[in-house]
Amino acid sequence: MPATVRDALFLVVLFVANTVQAITGFAGTVLAMPFSILLIGANEAKVVLGIMALVSCLWLAVAGRRFIKWRELARILVFMAVGMVAGYALYAVCPARPLQRCYGVVIMLIAIINLVHPVQGRLPQVLMVLILLAAGVMHGMFVSGGALLAVYAAAMIPGKDEFRATVASVWVALNSVLLITQIASGQVTSHALMLTGLGLPALALAIALGSWLARRISQQGFLRLSYALLLVSGASIAI
Repeated sequence: MPATVRDALFLVVLFVANTVQAITGFAGTVLAMPFSILLIGANEAKVVLGIMALVSCLWLAVAGRRFIKWRELARILVFMAVGMVAGYALYAVCPARPLQRCYGVVIMLIAIINLVHPVQGRLPQVLMVLILLAAGVMHGMFVSGGALLAVYAAAMIPGKDEFRATVASVWVALNSVLLITQIASGQVTSHALMLTGLGLPALALAIALGSWLARRISQQGFLRLSYALLLVSGASIAI
């Protein structure tokens, strides 16, 4: 396949993924990553998708800043940061693929349970902390902690506007750190920057479309969409 065709297909994937990201505040990168790796390779996919997620989530966070649950945001960042440190360490010593598949299966089971019989009310605090730590571990290992973060946010931040703004703010912080490490390690190539520049108009259209759709989805529909995306995310991680 010619490089120009691969790049064009990648921009289509980018548009669809960021439309989803704008609706819910998560899942865009996880949904886009498998296709992007096939089209442009893992390293450039992580760089471009990370930058796009940073820009998209920054827009969502700023636009919805009055809805951000600051206490929850601080709690999420603290526990996920601890988990990420552990994830980086585990990635160096553990066989990654079996753990990644188990993670994907767990996410799928959580999504199916909530689609069939949604959990009512908040879960025990200890369990919530463990979920955040596990989200950090998975993000440190596979840059894929969004699925577990969504499980936490769906239980602790039920309002769709609060959910989107708070989760988006988490990714602004974490993806900023990720981008700094990528720049320091020389992963940001000229081709990745070119794709990022070409993708910005598609990103703007995706954000506009996703935000328009988000305003027209009911609270129940929003939660069902979130868990359906969790199911797809878990499958993409497990495969």
